[in-house]
Amino acid sequence: MKFLRRQLLQLAIGAVVLAVPASDAMAQDVYPSRPVHLIVGYAAGGVSDILARLIGKPLSERLGQAVVIDNRPGAGGNLAADEVVHAAPDGYTLLLAGMANAINVSLYPDLDFNFARDMAPVAIFARSPMVMEVSPSFPATSVPEFIAYAKAHPGEIAMGSAGAGGSTHVADELFQMLTGTKFTHVPYHGSPPALDDLLGGRLQVMFDNLTSSIALIRAGKLRPLAVSSRSDALPDVPLISEFVPGYEAYSWNGITAPKDCPQAIVDKLNAAVNAIVADPAFKAQLAQLGNTPMSDSPPGFGKLITDDSARWAKVVSFAAIPSH
Repeated sequence: MKFLRRQLLQLAIGAVVLAVPASDAMAQDVYPSRPVHLIVGYAAGGVSDILARLIGKPLSERLGQAVVIDNRPGAGGNLAADEVVHAAPDGYTLLLAGMANAINVSLYPDLDFNFARDMAPVAIFARSPMVMEVSPSFPATSVPEFIAYAKAHPGEIAMGSAGAGGSTHVADELFQMLTGTKFTHVPYHGSPPALDDLLGGRLQVMFDNLTSSIALIRAGKLRPLAVSSRSDALPDVPLISEFVPGYEAYSWNGITAPKDCPQAIVDKLNAAVNAIVADPAFKAQLAQLGNTPMSDSPPGFGKLITDDSARWAKVVSFAAIPSH
């Protein structure tokens, strides 16, 4: 009798153990069964918001559920990242991640999370070069001429950025670090006001995200001296690295989830995003914004985040950008 009771108990325990992964697998098979929220760390109408909505619509169609864009601006994108890091790891709360998140790892050392460690990389879908641009009236018409002018006028060139410690700032600082030049940094709250002053001659140079500047360049209002990576939008503009060996800087956007998100859900989302990126219509939309489509596996995307975090940590240290 005791032997029978012991057998029944073991069978019951085994049934419970088997039921857990089966139930988990079933939940993943039906994912998503309700709307998915894509959190954006910047205000509506900006570049990040535009890209989130651009990927959100076809992603919704592929998943069969609404992808809701939630804007959570503040602290250089950290408020949004913090919300996703601490969300339930079920695939229903995702982050529109970007270059700023990699920079913030060293810029905000007191955060209670580490982006590279506490996020599950899902998929990357776009890359935008940084463009070194001046007003048409600026005397230099090439990168070598610009470097010569900067060295002859140390500290006299006003360099604009969309904000201290942001992507446009560290891209500038990397150029100074590698060329031995010295500019005067003028931070703004966003690219539009900085571009206004560049157009007005109050700034001499800006290393901007191409997405923000492409319309002004196409209109002939700004002169691109070089780009940080090849772009179909500016095929005849040289690379900065042709004149400054080792220069590499580009803005990227992808999707991340809380780190314990089930792998089956991460893989499903990755496959959906990669299929969208391969679509010619989506590629054309990205190109119109000056972006290049990108795709990778979750581990490949994770390596990009880790490498970018290490690269910008060196620049933040070199430029002595104050911790936030």
